[in-house]
Amino acid sequence: MKSKPPKTPTKKAPVEIEKAQPDGTQTPEKLKPKQYDAALAGLHAELVKLQQWVVHRGLKVCIVFEGRDGAGKGGTIKAITERVSPRVFRVVALPAPTDREKSQMYVQRYMAHFPAAGEVVIFDRSWYNRAGVERVMGFCTDDQAERFLTLVPAVEQAMVDSGIILLKYWLEVTPEEQTRRLSARIEDGRKVWKLTPMDLKSYSRWYDYSRARDAMFAATDTAFAPWYVARSDDKKRARLNIITHLLDQIPYEELPRDRVELPQRQKPHDYREPDYPFKFIAETY
Repeated sequence: MKSKPPKTPTKKAPVEIEKAQPDGTQTPEKLKPKQYDAALAGLHAELVKLQQWVVHRGLKVCIVFEGRDGAGKGGTIKAITERVSPRVFRVVALPAPTDREKSQMYVQRYMAHFPAAGEVVIFDRSWYNRAGVERVMGFCTDDQAERFLTLVPAVEQAMVDSGIILLKYWLEVTPEEQTRRLSARIEDGRKVWKLTPMDLKSYSRWYDYSRARDAMFAATDTAFAPWYVARSDDKKRARLNIITHLLDQIPYEELPRDRVELPQRQKPHDYREPDYPFKFIAETY
């Protein structure tokens, strides 16, 4: 049976009026909330179809998200996963390695989280920590980073050969937008947990990260596991664009569903609501 791609109208964000920038490029205006919500709702419906197809066919999908601090990785992952099952779409965000894990083969602790049949595993940062933050912040030597870049294509080739669909996304944010986002975290009580001492140290090393990114792309942007780059200064458009691209990379079909009707609820017979002093919470809102 030939795979049918998702319908275009549900996958495309509305086209916006474009504004001319000083450099001559065209930048679309920001999406209105209703436009974004409508576009995302259509993509969520397609992700549910993809989820059912992944389980039905026993597919193994691994998605890697990388990018600078404040690039929008967390928000994009949340947009992907908020309407699907966490038992199928599993997010992995590993903490700093323990002493035991530091003594292991570098990628060993990540391998334990690779997808089995019927799973989509999303890495919020991944083994590419070695090529980025570890290299720039001095948690590994340049020799260790270079060795990692030499060896990781073979690991990813083995993943692909084993049947894993591997997608790697880099979210690209401008220095001006990163500054705006990190500054906003300082005073926003909802975001203070996102700003760590490591983020502040990393912020001052923009071009060290640029060089590390360039070396990573040169060594690991392969035909069998390419890097896909998303401009993320506009978070909402980036989320829509990434989800649209993700859906295009995995051929899937909408599985037939039986018509569902709610069964008749049993009659109360002799049941009466108890006269019990339930401790209801205050209805503040």
